[in-house]
Amino acid sequence: MINLYGHAGSKNHGCEALARSTAAMFSNKIKLFSYSVEQDNMYGLNEFFSIETNIDAPACKPSLRYYLAGVEFKTKGTRKLESLFRFQDLLSKAKKGDIYLSIGGDNYCYEGVETLIGQNYWLHKKGAKTVLWGCSVEPELVNQPELAEDFARYDLITARESISFEALKKVNKNTILVSDPAFTLPRQDLELPKRWNEGNMIGINVSPLIMKSAEDGNLIIETYATLMQYILDYTSYGIALIPHVVWENNNDLEPLKLLYNRFKDSNRIVLIRDCNCMELKGYIARCRFFIGARTHATIAAYSNCVPTLVLGYSVKSRGIARDLFGEEKNYVLPVQGIKDKDELKEAFQWLENHEDEIRIHLQKIMPDYINRAYLAKDMVEKMM
Repeated sequence: MINLYGHAGSKNHGCEALARSTAAMFSNKIKLFSYSVEQDNMYGLNEFFSIETNIDAPACKPSLRYYLAGVEFKTKGTRKLESLFRFQDLLSKAKKGDIYLSIGGDNYCYEGVETLIGQNYWLHKKGAKTVLWGCSVEPELVNQPELAEDFARYDLITARESISFEALKKVNKNTILVSDPAFTLPRQDLELPKRWNEGNMIGINVSPLIMKSAEDGNLIIETYATLMQYILDYTSYGIALIPHVVWENNNDLEPLKLLYNRFKDSNRIVLIRDCNCMELKGYIARCRFFIGARTHATIAAYSNCVPTLVLGYSVKSRGIARDLFGEEKNYVLPVQGIKDKDELKEAFQWLENHEDEIRIHLQKIMPDYINRAYLAKDMVEKMM
């Protein structure tokens, strides 16, 4: 049995895209352990594969579990017992021979890695096999002994870009280079909004996350506004503002609505409503250019051969661009380094000037690049 875990919920449509595309690879014969079944049902994941809860239930004080977990942390500095107690929905169902795919993608780049370590440890203790699936990690993480031990424990690691691959293969020989599973995700084309300028739209995605990653979050908004003013003043393009994560505490619609309200009187701006990841991919695929902050929004563009500029903040955006183009310069604008509100406009102008060669290049390489995602499927099936 193949099980997916590490899934945070489908209001992050990158998480949804990973779950959908992975399920399709295995003909939907999988089970998804989710932190938010309600979100997944909202976007229809329950229609094609089984979903179970993976509720995070911390041990409460005063309880034996609470004190045992505390003793382990104080004496050993680890939180494995805490993970065992917290994630009973997942761990109590594991049995020998089952395969568990950790599908969070870049979960190791954020807080809470002790949870990932604990889940991987206990799944192995129960005789299951684990796979770190379509992942990105900052290279320096493999130098941390506890994380190096954890990475080595996985039976297979599928890295979605070469920077992470080069780092992870140093600590786990069973590491392969693939493309992100979401490159295989099909698109679904909905009816276009009234102000959509067919064949001449610039898709724009902004995330609160990049605003937090930058030195000055307000500057990031002004950088986007400067780009949009340039587009309206000097080109005939329309602009489509496209969300890709709509969690309450991390909602792309918040900065997108700010930009929409600022420029809506131009009558050349459309704000795309929230919908599932395939439908969002349908809008992105019909853009002439795409400027995006969310990795899976840019993957939707790349996979449809749309010239794309990424506002990157981590290894995943740099690594994917490097694998696609041989370098990240001009394809990724590091958000931490933005100092001037004209930088995004100037980066877009470069993209615009190289539109044809970028699109031709993507059209040439994309079929083989997408097929590379299925290498991961083949390796997992050999484990069964």
